Amino acid sequence: MNTVEVNEKKMGGVMVFKGTRVPVRNLFDYLKAGESVKDFLEDFPTVSFEQVREVLQKAETIVESESAA
Repeated sequence: MNTVEVNEKKMGGVMVFKGTRVPVRNLFDYLKAGESVKDFLEDFPTVSFEQVREVLQKAETIVESESAA
């Protein structure tokens, strides 16, 4: 997945959306709080819909593989 990056010099090594300083965790915090992807994208305009879609698809794959184990 080329949508996220981890760099010790950027945000102390927290996983962020590539090309931004927006932690991926923020997306999941928004969704957990009942906010929409649209709300997230409006509040973090440096993140693209494609990046969000790829992160959610990867999360889905991980959840599915864990439930199959």
